[in-house]
Amino acid sequence: MAQTNEYPMLVADEGPLKGQRWAISRPLVMGREPGCDVVIPDRQVSRYHARITPTVQGVILEDLGSKNGTHHNGNALSAPVMLQDGDAMQISYVQGFLFFTSDATVPLSEGPGRPGRLVLDGKSRRVWVNQIQLVPPLSAQQFRLLALLYENQGQVISRIDLVTAVWGEEQASGVSDQALDALIRRLRERLSALDPEQPYIDTVRGHGVRLDNPPA
Repeated sequence: MAQTNEYPMLVADEGPLKGQRWAISRPLVMGREPGCDVVIPDRQVSRYHARITPTVQGVILEDLGSKNGTHHNGNALSAPVMLQDGDAMQISYVQGFLFFTSDATVPLSEGPGRPGRLVLDGKSRRVWVNQIQLVPPLSAQQFRLLALLYENQGQVISRIDLVTAVWGEEQASGVSDQALDALIRRLRERLSALDPEQPYIDTVRGHGVRLDNPPA
């Protein structure tokens, strides 16, 4: 029998199936009907809601005429779509799923390898806080700022290094302190919405900013 990591993976995110995962070695039908491959026990989910099909070209997601719809990366699905690594799916806003090209790219949800309460996956550009995915995703500038801090957890990053990472060297000289402060404030607000007791981003006066990411 083939190893699981040879197949793309479907991972249940927020919802009643959170934490479960399926290897996509064959078509998977998702719905409320007990005979479905992925059963979502909620009346808002249609009996046969959506289907994921592996093909030679890639893995396809399609809605099966559901009453409350299927969403792909936040957009209502009106036609079959080819999934990309890290894509997010929502079944009737009841159950969220993530798609990964193999289980080698699935972010850790538990265990000693997990770096902290905040987890950032640079490949899929997704962020989890307290095991909850940040939705909608961070803006490009917010993600670049957080990614630099995440890669250097606990270290103080100077303001000029933050500005260069976010806006690039050519534009760095024209970025004001107020613009950087506003970006940091918005990022703090997004993170605190999921974990208000942990500040995460600390300003070290006169030196810069650091990420405080306590163990999960």
